[in-house]
Amino acid sequence: MTARGAAPPAGYLGRGRLLGYGVGSVGTGVFSAVPGLLLLYYLTDMLGVPAAVAGVVLVAPKIWDVLLNPLVGAASDREAVRTGRRTRLLMTGALALPVAFALMFAVPGDVPGAVWAGAAFLLAATAFACFQVPYVALPTEMSPDQGERTRIMSWRVVCLTVGILVAGGLAPALVELAGGGRAGYAVMGVTIGAIMGAALVAATLATRWVPSLPGPRQLGPVAAFRLARGNRPFFVLLAAFVTQALAVAVMLAGAPYVAAYRLGDDALTSVMFVCLVGPSMLAVPAWAWLARVHGPVRCYLAASIGFCGVAVALVPAIAAGGLAATLALTALAGVCYAALQLLPLSLLPDTVHADAARTGQAQAGAFTGLWTAGETAGLALGPGLYALVLALSGFVSAAAPVAQSPGALTGLLLGFTALPALLMLISLPFVLRYGRLTLTGKEAV
Repeated sequence: MTARGAAPPAGYLGRGRLLGYGVGSVGTGVFSAVPGLLLLYYLTDMLGVPAAVAGVVLVAPKIWDVLLNPLVGAASDREAVRTGRRTRLLMTGALALPVAFALMFAVPGDVPGAVWAGAAFLLAATAFACFQVPYVALPTEMSPDQGERTRIMSWRVVCLTVGILVAGGLAPALVELAGGGRAGYAVMGVTIGAIMGAALVAATLATRWVPSLPGPRQLGPVAAFRLARGNRPFFVLLAAFVTQALAVAVMLAGAPYVAAYRLGDDALTSVMFVCLVGPSMLAVPAWAWLARVHGPVRCYLAASIGFCGVAVALVPAIAAGGLAATLALTALAGVCYAALQLLPLSLLPDTVHADAARTGQAQAGAFTGLWTAGETAGLALGPGLYALVLALSGFVSAAAPVAQSPGALTGLLLGFTALPALLMLISLPFVLRYGRLTLTGKEAV
């Protein structure tokens, strides 16, 4: 906020530009959440694909995406050097992603479900990379002020929350409203894809004003990585973020199974999802204020510990069938989840600017390509890891719900709670290391 009549500070962005950028995260939030939430369940319980095979279907396209993201990042930097914008890649992804997304949930009856869904997921992941990588690079170039970049990220995370709520709240409901089954999923895919496409195209058009100035040289992906690898704070922050993305992805993949087999109603998937993500709308401004007062790294650490503790507390709550306690704890996890989205993304541009000062070569696209590759890996491996837990615990896949063994019920519960808690615990040393590196300016011993 600025005083009435006073000129805004250099780099200050109005709400229109903040919203124009942030609305893209409605679309990216949808795509990040829906496959992790519904695709595994769609494969195992609608198409009868064995859990282990379904896990491969979810992971394999994302392996390609992990390899692709750094290449897209380097291509985005080269486009920015030539044109001063990143618009072409953004628009390519914005137009292609909704179509591929709809195809994921429209498997023809005479085609093997795993093959069709896997191929469509591969196309969708490729289109997502074309949009997401340059999109994440934009805040670094939108303002030179660290406080303004935090404002940008706050708007983005709020819009991301809206997208995730659309995914978790609206998508399962659409399946039911359309009659359930394969036809219900097909209707959901087209409808959600259209919402996603509108948000992505709107953001692409609204950010054409952003002057992208990487360089001064065009670097290929190998040269860009060689130059970037000396940025220790970036890679430590990336390790924390990826591990936590994996934890959240595992929890998202497990939600439909917990709702159906432990709480007795698969319709509770939407309720649980809204409880997890909904608090972000209010929590993001609170975390932004706390970060200004106490520092972003301290708040990031506190949120990580809090999420870990809540995940552990969910074990007895779900085991006892306590719906109210389960939903309350899920909402508390959502408060922590808001910080896990906001704070690392707010710290990312700082590492990019620091690297430009270190090397004399600005390459926001290269760094965000690596960042989104890591995020993609975490989100992809989450459902695959949960599918492995299902397979090891004896879960039986079928086109119609079947009674599961006590071992399978225990496995799907611990996969939803204890496994994310363990992953969050693993991330804590990376958060601490990042804090020490940024305080000392060198690697701490």
